[in-house]
Amino acid sequence: MPSPKRAGPLPSVDEVLRVETGRIAVARFGHAATVSAVRAGIGQLRAAPVASGSDRPDRAAIALAIASVALQALEAADVPRLRRVFNLTGTVLHTNLGRAVLPEVAITAASTAMRHPAALEFDLASGGRGERDSIVRGLVCELTGAEDAIVVNNNAAAVFLLLNALAAGRETIVSRGELIEIGGAFRIPEIMARAGTRLVEVGTTNRTHLNDYAGAIGPSTALLMKVHTSNYRIEGFTKEVTARDLAPLAREKNIPLVDDLGSGTLVDLTRYGLVRERTVQDALSEGTDLVTFSGDKLLGGPQAGFIVGRRDLVQLCAKNPIKRAVRLDKVRLAALEATLRLYRNPDTLAETLPTLRFFTRKPPDLLELAQRLVPALSLRLPAFAVTPRACASQIGSGALPTETIPSVGLAIEPREKKTSGRRIEALATAFRGLPIPVIGRIDKGALLLDLRCLDDEAGFIGQLGALALPSD
Repeated sequence: MPSPKRAGPLPSVDEVLRVETGRIAVARFGHAATVSAVRAGIGQLRAAPVASGSDRPDRAAIALAIASVALQALEAADVPRLRRVFNLTGTVLHTNLGRAVLPEVAITAASTAMRHPAALEFDLASGGRGERDSIVRGLVCELTGAEDAIVVNNNAAAVFLLLNALAAGRETIVSRGELIEIGGAFRIPEIMARAGTRLVEVGTTNRTHLNDYAGAIGPSTALLMKVHTSNYRIEGFTKEVTARDLAPLAREKNIPLVDDLGSGTLVDLTRYGLVRERTVQDALSEGTDLVTFSGDKLLGGPQAGFIVGRRDLVQLCAKNPIKRAVRLDKVRLAALEATLRLYRNPDTLAETLPTLRFFTRKPPDLLELAQRLVPALSLRLPAFAVTPRACASQIGSGALPTETIPSVGLAIEPREKKTSGRRIEALATAFRGLPIPVIGRIDKGALLLDLRCLDDEAGFIGQLGALALPSD
């Protein structure tokens, strides 16, 4: 505690609150919080050694010191836990960093919904009660070709709701090679068990055939289910039954076919120079009855989960009591509607949707950005070499897990190599300690800052003066 050593009796809490710094703390953080912080400061001083002779501070100085320490503690505790960061990891849709950055129209729509009452479940035409899913249902059906659609909190909730509504107490057939686990320990078998359906595995890890599904169908079969393998690929001696191949069997047996696309996209990514990912429209056109997918991954919107497809099946999900527990609030519905409207004009989507804009940035443009940043970083980090480096970005969040996008980053490495590993770790920590933390990755002995998602060049440079340089 950076304060004078005590000299005899300590000032009371009331004395500390009366000094100017104490009054400032009360005005900013309230009486109760300030009293608690002051008591903590007095407790620390009580255990400190007593000053003597001419070194003894007066009582007023001690009160001021305690008030200052209390104010610093209150300010530190008041820093938001959910903080903006610069995502320079090279993973565009980084789950740990919040996935998709929302388009400006979605931010405006969400802000309006937060500031004012909104017709969330109110029919303006009739004056009666409305349905919140109707806000986006028409758009989703227009964009996907689905008969009906509902939205929930996220794709995990969509899968859970669907399984509980359509297969509780009965069996769901899934290929063994599709029994995925994704981030946060989301495992398909466990979700199915919690939803009340019995998992029937068919095939082997690497090969599943149509007759495996056919042989597993029985009187208790409720669903045939396809699951996007999300964050991995099985290569080599493999065999998968596609939804197109599985759909005739599902129709013959009158069993709904469900396709969990995971990330899910509404546009053909090849038109933007990316590798093709199966779209929601593809899944429905192949004969799938219900498709589930996310809102905050490839779609580029807020966190949400969709169930789209056959109207009778969608309505069974909508009427399930779990639907209310996982529904969207007005803020995310507003942002989602605004994001979906952008898809009506695919020709401008790469400019209006940040996620797609990040995907489509070209290496020559990123190299120019890197070259502009080198002088500012070199000036601040004289003991480090800062050089542009070709690298590879990832889409992230379970989309195209084996595909990368050519990118450019800044490689920062010590000029003195003997302690380079320790110094790089310290430098990464220093960048995370900036007012807007910078999150990069350590690669080939350097701190690599992939510039694909850097959209605030001035803000990045402007805070470099606060960088705490690692010591040797």
